[in-house]
Amino acid sequence: MQDYKEASAAVPSQSQPQPIHDLSRLATLPNLITAVRIACIPVFLQLTLVSHRLVAGAILLAALGATDWVDGQVARRFNQVSSAGKILDPTADRLLVVAGIVAAIWTGAVPYWLVVVVLSREIIVSLAVVILAAIGADHIDVLVVGKAGTFAIMVAIPAFLISHGGASWQEPFHMIAWIAAAGGIVLGWIAVGAYVPAAKKALSTRKKRLTR
Repeated sequence: MQDYKEASAAVPSQSQPQPIHDLSRLATLPNLITAVRIACIPVFLQLTLVSHRLVAGAILLAALGATDWVDGQVARRFNQVSSAGKILDPTADRLLVVAGIVAAIWTGAVPYWLVVVVLSREIIVSLAVVILAAIGADHIDVLVVGKAGTFAIMVAIPAFLISHGGASWQEPFHMIAWIAAAGGIVLGWIAVGAYVPAAKKALSTRKKRLTR
């Protein structure tokens, strides 16, 4: 009976999709969706920085941010959750945030202090991810609070871009931008604190693996 229980415990649950840990398996539908999101970033920058079509660029950025959940849903629906996807998805999020901030700074749509607060959080998280990967620690999954913070920032930046004009219909977007930015900053820094115990656990797991 004990052997049966151990064997049963070793079998992964069919209700939860199991990650594909082979990094070479990039050709999945959710990874393709993420790649398309990344490929659209130059289009956004061209619209905002070259053509000065801030509203069009803001709409594109908002659409790219809104479809963030699509790749995750597809991965779970078709059991295509992969280690590569867990890296690509947050990478796409950070690239979109950085691209949006660059456009917002260039056009003068946001104050510099807001940029410093948002970017410093992104830099800290990105450096932590790179360091953990470099020393061979376990990958840390993206937290819900972090995703919520990123989503709020992805609402704020397009709203700032849209509000950067003289038309009366653009004025409400300025309020929306500040509300979303405040929520995104708070949630983002809460996520930084929440990642600390996860990082410690990853380091502890690596240490135990090395001492075996």
